[in-house]
Amino acid sequence: YGQMSLWGATVITNLMSAVPWIGQDIVEFLWGGFSVNNATLNRFFALHFVLPFVLAALALMHLIALHDSAGSGNPLGISGNYDRLAFAP
Repeated sequence: YGQMSLWGATVITNLMSAVPWIGQDIVEFLWGGFSVNNATLNRFFALHFVLPFVLAALALMHLIALHDSAGSGNPLGISGNYDRLAFAP
């Protein structure tokens, strides 16, 4: 899993750096300057490694908060109590 994260960091960095004129600026902005003279991309490796766990935590928070009382069938709370037109009159 860790080696895949490092590979992903390298591939994404190479794709971003290939953007004409602003590629290097994008890379330095995304990685906070850690990509400069740091071929191992330690910072993005850490972010890429932690991301699945962050997503799992967000999904758990979603299940606890949203599905606790309101439900996800009508998250905006729009009233379904109105006169409907027949599908085929």
